[in-house]
Amino acid sequence: MLKGLGGLGDMAKMMKKAQEMQVKLAELQEAMNTMQVEGVSGAGLVKATSTVKGELIGLEIDPSIFNPEEKEVVEDLILAAIKDAQAKAAVRHEEEMKNLTESLGLPADMKLPV
Repeated sequence: MLKGLGGLGDMAKMMKKAQEMQVKLAELQEAMNTMQVEGVSGAGLVKATSTVKGELIGLEIDPSIFNPEEKEVVEDLILAAIKDAQAKAAVRHEEEMKNLTESLGLPADMKLPV
């Protein structure tokens, strides 16, 4: 296609690759708004659901833990479930970004703008 133009052919390939990366990154960012992870605590008594982007979207609490004398325990379980969900979201986010860079033939540890 660009035969005989020397380095311009390579530049065109790089530009095409950059555009492909931008499209895939935008698609992944949109998908991460709907990907979900669940954090749990208290052997499943409290569950927090988060998007991979880290937005808390759900909280499920087993009614058996509602005891007025154990208010602090319930609060701790809620916080633990939320932190677990956030940690899982961060791990999943990194995995998705790594998969994207690898699929584009880029180094797996390359950081893409989010």
